[in-house]
Amino acid sequence: MTSATIAAPLETGTMLAYERTRVAYERTMMAWIRTGTSLITFGFAVYKFFELELPGNGISASLIGPRGFGAILIGTGMLSLVMGMAEHRRDLALLAVQYPGMPKSMSVWAARLMAAFGALALAAVAFRG
Repeated sequence: MTSATIAAPLETGTMLAYERTRVAYERTMMAWIRTGTSLITFGFAVYKFFELELPGNGISASLIGPRGFGAILIGTGMLSLVMGMAEHRRDLALLAVQYPGMPKSMSVWAARLMAAFGALALAAVAFRG
């Protein structure tokens, strides 16, 4: 093997700087997850609240009803999760070039789980009565 293929170990200060950057990316991903979860939850709550409050089938005279508004909020929450995951993946890929041996991100699994819950909520709003 040549010396060009062997990566030199990082200095402690450099390694800690990369670790702080990685953790900042994780915090940013968690903020995306909180935002997406809030939008999904609020959209579903709006739909369920007005489903219980409006008599009959919930059709209102307004431009967009509770079902449409709830679906828009849920879709926006899911979109924010997807955008956050794409940004997080890009950022970690750039960091991995400089920081070999970087730990795997666990926040992406939380985002995937919340996106699955969002898909279930959107299906409940779209296909329910």
